[in-house]
Order: sequence, then structure tokens, then C-alpha cells
Amino acid sequence: MFLGIYGWLLFMIPPLIFMIYAQAKVNSAFKKYSRVANMHRVTGAQAAESLLRDNGLANIKVEQIKRKLGDHYDPRHKVLRLSPEVYGNASVAALGIVAHEIGHAVQDKTGYAFLRFRTALVPAASVGSQLGWFCIIGGVFLYLLAGEFGLTVLWIGIFLFALAVLFSLVTLPVEFNASNRARLMLRTTGLVSVEEYNGASAVLSAAALTYVASFLQAVAQLMFFILLDVGLGRR
Repeated sequence: MFLGIYGWLLFMIPPLIFMIYAQAKVNSAFKKYSRVANMHRVTGAQAAESLLRDNGLANIKVEQIKRKLGDHYDPRHKVLRLSPEVYGNASVAALGIVAHEIGHAVQDKTGYAFLRFRTALVPAASVGSQLGWFCIIGGVFLYLLAGEFGLTVLWIGIFLFALAVLFSLVTLPVEFNASNRARLMLRTTGLVSVEEYNGASAVLSAAALTYVASFLQAVAQLMFFILLDVGLGRR
């Protein structure tokens, strides 16, 4: 058991440290540029309406939600949901986040392949992340009680968990592409000055680190589970 816990820590501590760094980076960037007003004094909601019209997406509604940094585009209901810090804030950070989420709306409109693939993966990834843990833990206990059958259950859990890892992998190009679209929008629409563009871009780059960190955590977890199953099989 000690070796199992030690091995898990060996795999998980490095990506956990990177996740802490990424979260600190995005919080710092958002806090810094939330205090910097954009030159047009345009709130996140106003910028969203303008950018949606520019991209032929005037049918998409803009709503305010209560969750901090919970900004997202909902492709099922065609709604752009913005947190209070973004919706009513005329900051550089708000413009960057709004442009990023509209980048997702443009992906939806144009049928961006990775977004469609990620959307299709949602049900499987949701089941895999929940049922996978159940099978992995259950498989270990069954191995202690019934031997080989437990390993089979453990492999099933690993396969299910791998679906969640695949979802995390596909999320990377989706998020990076949305940020690239956001940067292009900000440059071409004149919403920001050169200095403000650099600030908004810094917020986007910091946010991207969190997706990389999530993927690395998922991969490390999967690798540990695989080695655990292989190691138990050799006993």
C-alpha cells in the first residue's frame, strides 16, 4: 500500500504543482487587467453584442451569471453567459474573455471539427470520469478477493477513464483556437489599443495554461492506473 501511495504521489505531484502555478497565473493576470479600463469604456456585455454582430451571430443571447469566472458559450442553447466581473466591467480583461467565448461561438457556427468532436465526447467523458473511478477502485478490491477478475474490471475502468483523458486532449486545440480567434477579433475591430491588446493576450495565455495543466493531470493519473494494473498482473 505504501508503494502504491508513493507511486501515485510521484505521478501526481508534478502536474499538481503546475496546476497551482497555472491557477495563480490566471488569477494574477485577470486581477491585474480587470483594473485596467479599456480605451472605449466598453463593458463585457457591450463588447459581446458588438462582436456577435460583427461575426453574424446576432441571434446569440448574452446573459449574466453569478459564478465567478464561469464565463462560457453554450452551443446547445446558443447563449453566451458572462460572470459579473466580465458582464458589467469595462476592463481589458473583460474584452479578452468575451472575445475568447465568442471565438467558441464562431467555431460552432463554422462547424469547427475539434469542437464538434469534443461536444460528441461529452456524454462518454462524463460517464467515463465517474464510472471509471468506480471500476478502478472496485477492480483493486476484487483483485485482492478474486484475482484475475479484478484486473479485468480494473482495465475496464482504465478504458472509461481514458475517455475523459481524450476529452481533455481534444479540449486543447478547441481552447487554443478560440484564443487565436479572440486575438484576431481584438486586433481587427479596434476595440483595444496595442497596450490593451497585450494585456488581453496575457489573460488568454494564462487561461490556456490551466487547460494544459488539466490535461497533464489526467494523463499522469491514467499512466499510474495502467502501471498499477500491469504491476498487479505480474504478481
